[in-house]
Amino acid sequence: MKLKPLPPMNSLIVFEAAARHLSFTLAASELNVTQGAISRQIRQLEDYLGKALFVRASRSITLTATGLQYYQTVYRALLDVAQATGEIKKWQGEQQVTVATTNAMAALWLLPKVAAFQQQHEEIDLRILATDNIMDLRRLDCDIALFYCRVPPAEMKVTTLFPEEVFPVCSPAYLERLKACETPEDIFGKTLLYLDDSQRDWVNWPEWFESVGLPVVAPRNRVNINNYPMLLQAAVNGQGIALAWGSLVDDYLQSGALVRPVDTVLRTQDNFSMLEPSGRGVVPASVKLFRSWLLEQLPGQVGEKGLA
Repeated sequence: MKLKPLPPMNSLIVFEAAARHLSFTLAASELNVTQGAISRQIRQLEDYLGKALFVRASRSITLTATGLQYYQTVYRALLDVAQATGEIKKWQGEQQVTVATTNAMAALWLLPKVAAFQQQHEEIDLRILATDNIMDLRRLDCDIALFYCRVPPAEMKVTTLFPEEVFPVCSPAYLERLKACETPEDIFGKTLLYLDDSQRDWVNWPEWFESVGLPVVAPRNRVNINNYPMLLQAAVNGQGIALAWGSLVDDYLQSGALVRPVDTVLRTQDNFSMLEPSGRGVVPASVKLFRSWLLEQLPGQVGEKGLA
């Protein structure tokens, strides 16, 4: 029986990349094509469906309600295809390491570091899978996972990477506009950048205010963004104050791209962790090497919690 209706298949690959990055430019870089080619493929898919998938602004794109629903379906379908293909090709070879992590940890913590590892170990291929849903770990065949999680998945060996520390950040230009502000209501009452509610594990603004003993502020303007690296970029652009997680924003703070408008920090009992499947038999030497190297990148000591 013929499967129908099916859209142009190449456009699905392009759509998934553009929706995941919320950027035609980043999708073009990942797929090694021009931004114009990405735009044409997306337009072809939208014409085929008869629905807009993206809301296009001057410097950004967001998914429409239809686009978000379609992305979730397309992502799951392509993930199944990728997993089946990986099993056939036997990706998990002796000289390959597959790392699953969130978009935030991939962009802000892992990717800036792995270039050094690749220079030292050119014989090892790294495969990085980015997903913001920790439940995807049950579907992804990975050697190591790097996630922030309040409750780690069952049957995983858990190694603490760094503790959770949450504090506000903004651009120096935005801070300059707050010079006359003294109370929390004045400082936080203008524009706050919110991580979309779908990221339920992450501390949100009301929770942060309550946890540090400040009154919950209702800002005059609220900007919701469902991608944490994009949320930080909005803060860098001076669009408001965002909540930042220590270790993920070190480079921004050191460069001066972001500053802290207040000194208040929320320290929780939760951690960013390295997760490893238990009971997988012999661990390849390449995975052991990458694991050891990864832990060497951490300040201080790390601790293993055994099986969750």
